[in-house]
Amino acid sequence: MRERFPASGRPPQPVDTTPQEAHAPDATEPVASGNTRAAADVAALAGLRAAFDPSRSAVDDLETAQVEARRGSRHIVLEFGQPGCEPCEALAAGIEGDAALRSRRNAGFVWVRVDRSAPGNAAFVEGYPQAADAPAPHLVVLDADAQVLHAGPGDALLRRDGRADAKRIREFLETWAPPAP
Repeated sequence: MRERFPASGRPPQPVDTTPQEAHAPDATEPVASGNTRAAADVAALAGLRAAFDPSRSAVDDLETAQVEARRGSRHIVLEFGQPGCEPCEALAAGIEGDAALRSRRNAGFVWVRVDRSAPGNAAFVEGYPQAADAPAPHLVVLDADAQVLHAGPGDALLRRDGRADAKRIREFLETWAPPAP
């Protein structure tokens, strides 16, 4: 004989159809990881590449990037620039606006934007040759142990008109991606 109620022994409850207010995130609150490790990873990675923020610590961001790079067998890209850097924004827009490039970046790299104009990052920036004086963006590729693999001008990934060059970005990502396991 079939039971009339689920295992709880109580009759099923109706679905709550009362109107709910849409969640509105508060930009002044720090990003919460939700209740999963994956959500924490997504939040951490998004924060690292979000913007050149003078309030962020490059040292702390590199530590976070190293954890994520080790966990995902990825390399780290330090993008040295500053707020208002048009070539930096063109590079970011080129990657974010192209699903294939964004996917390659996310699969092979932890991308960290370092505000080299922030006084709190001065000692960190000095640790990377040319990072302070080279035209922005200046890109430094690191392994998961923060050993420099490559350093060079990020504007080499842009076209003459200042827009991102998808072919050059793809070549950069393919060249500096970690080897397949």
